[in-house]
Amino acid sequence: MKVSTLPHVSQSQSPQTRLKNAAIELEAAFLAEMLKSAGLGKTRQSFGGGAGEDQFSSMLVQHQAQQLARSGGVGLSEILFKSLMEKTDDV
Repeated sequence: MKVSTLPHVSQSQSPQTRLKNAAIELEAAFLAEMLKSAGLGKTRQSFGGGAGEDQFSSMLVQHQAQQLARSGGVGLSEILFKSLMEKTDDV
């Protein structure tokens, strides 16, 4: 059985594009932790809670953080991208 590369990790993307996407994903992870710390996604007692609600609220926070990062976020991905590009230019 031959294993090929994953379609979403295409080698046809430029190194800059892959680096930019990685910076956005890192910002999304950071934003998700910030949103969790702020209490977004915590279940309210009036809705009953439960394991399913906890799981889906966690997924909702992740999705919201990804959308925030993709739409500009707080600017962290741009700073990371520029810094990493400078490092790769030096090598």
